[in-house]
Parts: sequence; C-alpha cells; structure tokens
Amino acid sequence: MIGRLVVLGATGDLSGRFLMPALAALHAAGHLGEGFRLTGASREELTTEEFREWINDWLGRQAADVPAAARRAVVASADYQRADVTDQEDVRALIGGDEPVALYLALPPSLFPQVVSALRSAGLPAGSRVVLEKPFGEDLDSARELNARLAELVPEQAVFRVDHFLAMTTVQNVLGSRLANRVLEPLWNSTHIAEVEIVWDESLALEGRAGYYDRVGALKDMVQNHLLQVLCLVAMEPPVTLGERDLRDRKVDVLRSVRMPTEYDVVHRTRRARYSAGRIDGREVPSYADEEGVDPARGTETFAEVELELDSWRWAGTTFRLRSGKGLRADRKEVAVRFRPVPHLPFGHTGEVAPNVLRFGLEPEGLTLDLMGTGARSGHLTELELFAELEPAELPAYGRLLLDVLRGDPALSIRGDEAEQAWRVLTPVLTAWERGLVPLEEYPAGSDGPAPRHPYGPGPLTRDALLHEETVLGTAADESRS
Repeated sequence: MIGRLVVLGATGDLSGRFLMPALAALHAAGHLGEGFRLTGASREELTTEEFREWINDWLGRQAADVPAAARRAVVASADYQRADVTDQEDVRALIGGDEPVALYLALPPSLFPQVVSALRSAGLPAGSRVVLEKPFGEDLDSARELNARLAELVPEQAVFRVDHFLAMTTVQNVLGSRLANRVLEPLWNSTHIAEVEIVWDESLALEGRAGYYDRVGALKDMVQNHLLQVLCLVAMEPPVTLGERDLRDRKVDVLRSVRMPTEYDVVHRTRRARYSAGRIDGREVPSYADEEGVDPARGTETFAEVELELDSWRWAGTTFRLRSGKGLRADRKEVAVRFRPVPHLPFGHTGEVAPNVLRFGLEPEGLTLDLMGTGARSGHLTELELFAELEPAELPAYGRLLLDVLRGDPALSIRGDEAEQAWRVLTPVLTAWERGLVPLEEYPAGSDGPAPRHPYGPGPLTRDALLHEETVLGTAADESRS
C-alpha cells in the first residue's frame, strides 16, 4: 500500500470539499497508518502551516461528523510545496526520492496533457500511480492523445481515471441487486423491460461554477461520464468476478454495443436546453445566460437528454434514457427500470394498470418497487409500493476511491479503452449539436424542465419547430450528398 499521496491543485474546491474529508474518513476507519503522508502542491504562496490551517477549516465544514482525532491526523500528516505542476523541475522536486507515490491531478482537465508530459520528463518512482478526474479529454481525439501520453508514463494498471459515481454504494447496489436475487436476473432483459431511465436532476443552479461549467455543459459534465457509467452497470452481462479485468471488460462490452446515433436519431431522440429566470424554493434565480461568468454566445446547455439503444441479444428493443438538468423544481436522482405491461387482465378487474417500476434511489439512498394489486374494493386494481431504506455507506465515495488508489485496485476506475468508447457513443450527438441540428430550448428555473416533446422531435409542436426540423434535416442531407 502506498503511504504518500501528492495532490496537484491541492488548494482547489475538489480537494477541500471531497479529498480532505475522504482522508479523514479513512483515518477514522483505520485504513491509513501513522506513517501516511500528504503533500499538497499548487501555484499559491503558502507555508505548510497555512496549508494545514486551510485543511482544518475545510474539515470543520465538510467532515464535522468525523472524529476530531482523525481530522487532526490528516492535518498533522500534511506538508505543502509551491510548484508549477507543468514544469518538470518543479515536479521532480515535488516527487523527491525513490519512494512510490500516488499523484492526484485535482486540476482542470485542460492541464492534464501538460502535467502528464512534465511527469514523464521528471520521471516517477517505480510503483507510482496517477489519478485523473473526469472529464477524461474533451472529445474522442483528445482522449486518445491523453491515453497515449499516459501509456508512456506508467502501466495501464497504475492509471486511475476516477468517477466517484462508481464508488457510491447506491450505484453499486444496481449491480448487486440484480446479481444477488434470482427473482430479478431472469427478468433483466428486453423481453420484460421496456425502458430504463437514468436521471440526475438537480434543483441547484450554477452556484458559482461558470468558470468550469460554461465550457462543458450538461452533456459532457454528467451524461458522457457519470450516467454512461451507471448505464454500464445496469446493462452489463454478469461478470465472472468483480475483479478489475472481468468487471471492466463487461462494461466495455456495453459501450461497444451502443448503437451509433444517426443525425435523424439525434434530432428526434436528444434534447438540450438551458434555464431562464425563475424561482426555486422561493428564491429568485437569474437566467443561465445572465449568470456571472457565462458567455451566452457559447449556447451551453444546462439540461441534456439522450435516448440510446443497445445492439445486443439481451437488450434489443429496450430504450435507455439518460437525463440530467440543473435549476429544476426538485431533485430526482435515480435509476428507474420500467417493466412491460402484462399481456392480459382477468375479466372483471377495473382500474388503470400502471407499469411495474423498480427504482434505485441514488441520492437519497433507497430502493422502491411499484406494483399493482387488488385494493379495498374487490376486483379493483390499485398501486402498491414496496420501499427499502439503505444504511449509510461506511465510507464516502471519494474515501473508497482513494483507498483503491493507495491499495492499487483499479476495478472501479475507468480503463483507457472504456474512456474512448464513452466518447465514441456521444460524438455524433456533440457533432450534431454543434451544427445546430437540435435547437437550444429554454425552461424556467424551478420548473420540471423543457416542455414535453412533440411526436416529430424535441420541443413543443409549433410551426417554427417543424420548419426548423425541415431546414436542418434538409441541410444535413445536402451536406451528406456533397
């Protein structure tokens, strides 16, 4: 187990909000020995004592429920070095010696190529590991380039492309529930399941993240990584083991089976929108375009929805809908598995028959099964709900990720070919959106999102919408012929 963690970009929000509390939780659970050391690095002029005060302040806000002794242990283990993390000499001084280190790149993804190159020039001690946050690259080409640079730095087994969704116990419960219960796995296919919704809707608006979010948007920030990872766990074939090779092979199989969207598919089965001014929980929220730091000309979406189909024996005919939005009326974070209706009801039963739905609550944690049964009136069907509340996780998601990094278990990290396949799936969508084939809709902050789609494509059925669709599809056809 590696005993030294070096965090590049150590004074950023990611480090304070997630990494420091995760280390405190690991200390409290007895996973970190007395010899563990934390080195923080950034461009800021800080002393080690000032860095320790910074850590203590964040832990007081984000890890108040962790025993004080564990928080003090994190603070005492820390030292700080000012460094330009893209400069090989600064990086070499930061690493120091021949002891293997775990390097966490808590940095803007745009810096990853330069930092990886600096690390290669500086040289890493044998056995070291490198951790990168999502998004991994900005598109398919940049992901391939970054993979090539990493391959020159360390073996693939030492690269941890982390996605904290995979370490959430509620997300892992999707796989655990279907594989550990005979009543579910025989039904887990397109014969019985009509559609699967993977949703991460938030009432939170931009909340000061314009510097990052306005250059990314909902599709890249949530759908391309987090929600596609959940899709893999929902749709994968049962792995022989949960070891890194078997688990990640099966996830890649899912991504490879996703049918590539055509331009027609993108127009009719994807949506993008951004919130306008409104009220959320009694609070006035300005339109996204008027938020500080936003460039309205970018046309960044705060809502993205994509429908995908898988070309596989198990899933042919099932729709997978991935959706994420900000500034909505209420939080909805779940995987909803909707089963097909029964083929026949006995004569004499009355009442509307709702589909059976199995819901995995991602935040808050929970498991719900919607069924139909006979109610108080004989022969009259009514809806039934079975609910199970899950116990809180032993470790926060980032605690589990850091423990895996220090122990060298990459099972919950994303392999290089998997990262590329995820970009392959959504490249046609990104391309079509950039060409304006799908209009950028609007929805009031505090609403349920954009208006329901009309039968011919996204958005309400209006004359302007129909004219827009005819125009873009005609233009696309002309370009393809030329």
